[in-house]
Amino acid sequence: MTDFFAGDPRTNRERMLAGDLYIADDPEIEAALKRAALLAHRYGELYVTDHEAARAVLKELLGSVAPDVHIRPPLHVDYGSHITIGAGTFANYGLTALDVAPITIGDDVQIGPNVQLLTPTHPLDPVQRRAKLEAAAPIMIGDNVWLGGGAIVLAGVTVGADSVIGAGAVVTKDIPAGVVAVGTPARVVRDL
Repeated sequence: MTDFFAGDPRTNRERMLAGDLYIADDPEIEAALKRAALLAHRYGELYVTDHEAARAVLKELLGSVAPDVHIRPPLHVDYGSHITIGAGTFANYGLTALDVAPITIGDDVQIGPNVQLLTPTHPLDPVQRRAKLEAAAPIMIGDNVWLGGGAIVLAGVTVGADSVIGAGAVVTKDIPAGVVAVGTPARVVRDL
């Protein structure tokens, strides 16, 4: 295997956090993934029986979560710690937020069931892919956005405030504020 990181003294986690290529098969990264999986599972278990305890687990799992955020489990994350969620936000069942890079969700966002926020990327170069290299780019969801059920937002995308993303849309590039975008790939169909 080619040493892609010759001369780079950073750990894989440091490269990951910088948005550079890294290898996820790393003990430090694996420990963070396991921690997040355990907390997300615990959140799901407590959600029905002890809402206050579930909220405490959610606060431990996520980087920042406003007190009045409501997320219905199951919640799937890579690390959780790179996710920020603003006040008044609601996420329906089955949110997948792969936070290899930061995911910022604004205030009063409505997230439909089975929405996916996917920050990881993989190289187009087949040699780098075979070497299991990956990277990531952040996702930003503006205030008062509605992400319809099954929508997918890809790495590096910003969805502007007050916009609506139709159910099942695949958002591959930035969406401006105050529009409706639908389809695969998502395209703006009207202003609001």
